[in-house]
Amino acid sequence: MCYQTKITKEKEAIAARFNAEVSDLNSYEPQEFFSAFEHPKTPVITHEAPNKVQLFHWGLIPNWSENDTIKKYTLNARIETLTEKKSFKDVIQNRCLIIADGFYEWQWRTKNGSKKEKYLITLPNQELFAFAGIYTQWIAFNNEIVNSYSIVTTQANELMREIHNTQQRMPVILKKQDEQHWLHGENYKDFAFPYSCNLVATSLKNTDGQLGLF
Repeated sequence: MCYQTKITKEKEAIAARFNAEVSDLNSYEPQEFFSAFEHPKTPVITHEAPNKVQLFHWGLIPNWSENDTIKKYTLNARIETLTEKKSFKDVIQNRCLIIADGFYEWQWRTKNGSKKEKYLITLPNQELFAFAGIYTQWIAFNNEIVNSYSIVTTQANELMREIHNTQQRMPVILKKQDEQHWLHGENYKDFAFPYSCNLVATSLKNTDGQLGLF
């Protein structure tokens, strides 16, 4: 799963990497740590506005929801069951790129989880990348429009099986050449396999130590 991310690049770097307008990022501030459970607003690119970076809330609120409490259960969306979940099945084609330059995961060092080690997962040189996401628009009772997303997850690849050694899941990290394929609605099942894009895992217990590159 994926509940902690980071985006430390300035908006100008985001604009250059994704060839997109960033005028809506006035309130954006780079951060070393975003917690999903705080439902932060982070940069995304949607299929409806593929040339613009916007800030959406983490935690998808379906448009039929009576309130926003569901968002704590929709931080991630398992790609294998997208069509089975009421919150996701009607918005599978509402695709977005969720921009980041890293995420965090815990490795259980003991069977019961009493000892854990935290890792930062990045691309080489901590380059910007995109998670595969789905999003929706919800109108609150005060008529406020809330845009929100879920990060799509899949089976762990070799590296993430070693780190996320309990659930063995990982977010779908899109290769650069696949970002537009995801965004413009290609079959989501084509993205269900563990991605083999290069990832670097750095232990935060020993910031000089890297677990591996796969």
